[in-house]
Amino acid sequence: MTANDTRTQIAGQLLAWYEAMGVDAALEDKPTDWLVRGARAPGAGFALPAAKVESAEDPARPEPTARARPTSASPPQAPRAPRQFVGTPPAGEAGARSSLAATRALPELEAILRRFEGCGLKATAKNLCFYRGAERARLMIVGEAPGRDEDLEGRPFVGRAGMLLDKMLAAIGLSEADVHITNIVYWRPPGNRTPTPQEAIACRPFLERQVALVAPQIVLALGGAATKHLFDIADGIMRVRGKWRDIEIGGHRARAMATLHPAYLLRTPAAKSMAWRDLLAINEALKTTR
Repeated sequence: MTANDTRTQIAGQLLAWYEAMGVDAALEDKPTDWLVRGARAPGAGFALPAAKVESAEDPARPEPTARARPTSASPPQAPRAPRQFVGTPPAGEAGARSSLAATRALPELEAILRRFEGCGLKATAKNLCFYRGAERARLMIVGEAPGRDEDLEGRPFVGRAGMLLDKMLAAIGLSEADVHITNIVYWRPPGNRTPTPQEAIACRPFLERQVALVAPQIVLALGGAATKHLFDIADGIMRVRGKWRDIEIGGHRARAMATLHPAYLLRTPAAKSMAWRDLLAINEALKTTR
């Protein structure tokens, strides 16, 4: 392999990493060759010229006037109060908890969620990703957050991870019509990062009502972030996956299990055997709870 081939391979790996991290746009129409800039730092061409510093010994420098001199009597500026995070729907909005409890169908819940302004992710996302699948289902699947493809289409799990999830479900005889698929947050985090606990808590009232309306017998958590939020635990996904537990969300009780996220399986194909064992357990439980 030549040096040019090596550089091409490295560049391809870097672009693939950018795509996986959610980079979908360039800053400029034309690429910048940083190697020809020498020692100039990026952005140096946009910096304002430094102001001329006058020497204190310059005889031509005028004496500062009384107005220009800082006075010790000036009160110090009070620090700005930290921004308060709104973790639940504001009491004056239709998205308040009392209104959520009154919803009787998912379209009503979605309408309230579209008006909700208590989660900062909404400001940077293109679309709301509420759910896909059946409105009522015996199996409810809860993932982490929408990605780029989901944000563009407005539905959860429609990208590469979603296609793998569909294949996993098909392997145990299930289709989209048999399950209800959603996430712990309904908008894409910038750069496909993991949603913060505050962002998940902001969406929690809607998720609780969603679970109550779907009324699943089994809840399957995909990945560590969803598992920690749903089960209120700090353990890693490898310690808790494949183990049954009873949970209560939004007043609805169900059996629950955690498994590996399809996005992780795409990066780590060797872990698919563990996810397959979890799916077999889910399939067996569905057969025995008909």
